[in-house]
Amino acid sequence: MRPDPDLCHRARLARDKRFDGRFYTAVKTTGIFCRPICPARPPLEKNVEYFATAAEAAAAGYRPCLRCRPDAAPGSPAWGLVSTTVQRALKLMRAEREAHSIEQLAERLGISSRYLRKLFAEHIGLSPLQVWQTERALFAFGLLRDTRLPVADIAFAAGFSSLRRFNGVFKSIYQRTPSQVRRAPAATTDSAEEATPIQMTLSYRPPFDWPALLAFFSARTLPGVEQVIPADDPEQGEYRRSFELHGQRGLLRVTHEHAKGRLRVRVYGDGCGAVLYPLREKLRRLFDLDSDTEEIGAHLRTDPLLAQVLAVNPGVRLPGAWDPFEYTLRAILGQQISVAAATTIAGRVARRYGETFAGPEGELLLFPTAEQLRDADFAEIGVTRSRAQTLRTFVAATLNGEIDFDEPDLDAFCAQMTALPGIGDWTAQYTAMRGLSMPDAFPASDLGVLIALGERESEQQRKATPKQALARAEPWRPWRAYGALLLWQSLKLKSATGVST
Repeated sequence: MRPDPDLCHRARLARDKRFDGRFYTAVKTTGIFCRPICPARPPLEKNVEYFATAAEAAAAGYRPCLRCRPDAAPGSPAWGLVSTTVQRALKLMRAEREAHSIEQLAERLGISSRYLRKLFAEHIGLSPLQVWQTERALFAFGLLRDTRLPVADIAFAAGFSSLRRFNGVFKSIYQRTPSQVRRAPAATTDSAEEATPIQMTLSYRPPFDWPALLAFFSARTLPGVEQVIPADDPEQGEYRRSFELHGQRGLLRVTHEHAKGRLRVRVYGDGCGAVLYPLREKLRRLFDLDSDTEEIGAHLRTDPLLAQVLAVNPGVRLPGAWDPFEYTLRAILGQQISVAAATTIAGRVARRYGETFAGPEGELLLFPTAEQLRDADFAEIGVTRSRAQTLRTFVAATLNGEIDFDEPDLDAFCAQMTALPGIGDWTAQYTAMRGLSMPDAFPASDLGVLIALGERESEQQRKATPKQALARAEPWRPWRAYGALLLWQSLKLKSATGVST
């Protein structure tokens, strides 16, 4: 899976940030691979070769550049083009803290280990083990440089079961030991403020509309679970969230470093260093950091209405969800009521059934899991009896495996959801759109979508029909979810300017 060399040549000479993470330049004479934004003197074209991912470059025998740090690059969109089985395997590999055998991974995917190896070789050119080891070593490098976590804790955080194994894999990739990287002059210290959090940075490719993301989350935050701290500068502000991941509880705080093109994450909580890798993956999906906004925008600008919104907000991102189960429950609560009302009711669910724990600044609340809601009747949260029954049915279906949140196919997932009584296409599509971050999900019957696509007749606004919305959105594939977001933004722009869109 090699990128276009002519395109890569032009992009690396220009040090274009929009290509950061989309390919890597490996220098044959030095044995080092770099990001396209590396500040070092560009090598001659005859001495380089290009790779779509850092894992491929490392597997080919090149070691990462210590100056531009490929470990800090945005995620590659290249693997989003591979087969759905490989995508699902990568998702499972990244969600787990520790490695599983190829046989265990293949069993979860319902295929043979031999066929899984064949798919990885065909679509990525690496084995699953090579991908896992390289990604985890790159992640560990960032922790070595950016935190004061002990090397043994970093090995554990990266998913290695033994320090010896970690040292061996790390040295084979970086050609130096973890301790040598830790002693490098560029190593930084953790902040000493408050409870001394663990810090990570998450890079992205610009443009990135941080104010729009914060505004979206702010209207939907659950008291005690989430919080958005506004700021005078729209590029500032902070997102906070309590979490429990693989048995570890903590608080995360996310801020935006616009000039450096990245988010800074501070993680508070004893033992949370062990879950940093799956935590990072959740945050990348929550803020949609790996999407290619340039390509998506270029595709959607063919629609005049979307082009108007993109001219104002070019860095559109698909707001994700911390947990698919939590978000689906909230989507069911949101059926046929306002965002504010749904958020209020979801807050009651959290307070009544969730658990609390002591955080760095006071008591924090965790949204309940499916297991904690096994016997919940939802009778006292302010919903109708039929809605309460739908919630109970959904919880039971989740616990018995009828709902598979790892399902990569949009139609298959929506079929699982709509098979449950009380759940229609809007809920299924909206859950797929935000809960599972499926870029082509499209809630065609959504009121905001229908109003945005409607036409004004004299003083009356005529809504579009779901059938008309589906037809209008067909050319937007495979990014209809982004189109829906832009339609909602068009309503806000119209309200703010008083101009019809």
